[in-house]
Amino acid sequence: QVQLVESGGGLVQPGGSLRLSCAASGFSFSIYRMSWYRQAPGKERELVAGIETAGGSTNYADSVKGRFTISRDNAKNTVYLQMNSLKPEDTAVYYCNGRWRAVNYWGQGTQVTVSS
Repeated sequence: QVQLVESGGGLVQPGGSLRLSCAASGFSFSIYRMSWYRQAPGKERELVAGIETAGGSTNYADSVKGRFTISRDNAKNTVYLQMNSLKPEDTAVYYCNGRWRAVNYWGQGTQVTVSS
């Protein structure tokens, strides 16, 4: 049974930090490209950051470059998103995604709210 379980979301003040985790099971994690997406109310889901299988190549949305860092631990089947200098516009549900060829897996999402 494939599972992607996100954790680490919550309420944080502007300028604060959060670390999201996504624990994967039921598939060969190490061969999957892993990504974080987010969806704010009334908006389309957007790619936040992605990381290739061995962790050597990453990409980020322009809006989060320099503030967010994606990483993965293939031994723990886990992908992380370190979010620093959070802004109110970062408020969204954050989703973990695993992709290999035409196969796509999604987590259930974790809410991140940035507000004073």
